[in-house]
Amino acid sequence: MNASESLQHLPREFAQACDALRAATLRSEITITEIPPPARLAPYSVAMSAEVVAPNDFAAASGEDIDELATGRLVVLYDPSAPPEWGGKFRVVSYVRAELEHELGQDGLIGSVAWSWLQEALAAHGALYRAEGGTVTRVLSESFGSLSTRPATVDLELRSSWTPHDASSADIGAHLKAWAQLLCTVAGLPPLPDGVSALPGRRR
Repeated sequence: MNASESLQHLPREFAQACDALRAATLRSEITITEIPPPARLAPYSVAMSAEVVAPNDFAAASGEDIDELATGRLVVLYDPSAPPEWGGKFRVVSYVRAELEHELGQDGLIGSVAWSWLQEALAAHGALYRAEGGTVTRVLSESFGSLSTRPATVDLELRSSWTPHDASSADIGAHLKAWAQLLCTVAGLPPLPDGVSALPGRRR
């Protein structure tokens, strides 16, 4: 939340939303950290960064040096005046990035597919929303000169925002879990029941 806001002065429903975010249980492959939120987007806000990594036992078995599979940031904004463009007091802002398999990165429909991943994740957790919007970008990186032996890579960037339909703390927690599912999908991890860990393969 904004560092200038003391806990005792936070609106009750925003404080409850913060508690729900911090209490959420996510997959073991996700490391999440609370970070300073961007300034001046809303009177109150809380932000988190996350990365998805392969389980340690898979890395040991494969002998590969596995970096993070996906990274992201989630910001929950709160404005008691309920801005008309939001359609509510809360607004969720999301950024997700991951390297794609080469073939998938060349697919002209990847933008629509990535957007459907977000919609499916929200639906899977019963996180109702409205006033959604976003962009999907493919970033091609090629190396030259002394770095020419490095293979070209394609990264996917999904930027999105939406307004939760229900402002309850339980609903905000559902939106965080949906975002975590989106991160894992972009990272190439299969969906799993709660409490079960995967042994995913490399993305390329």
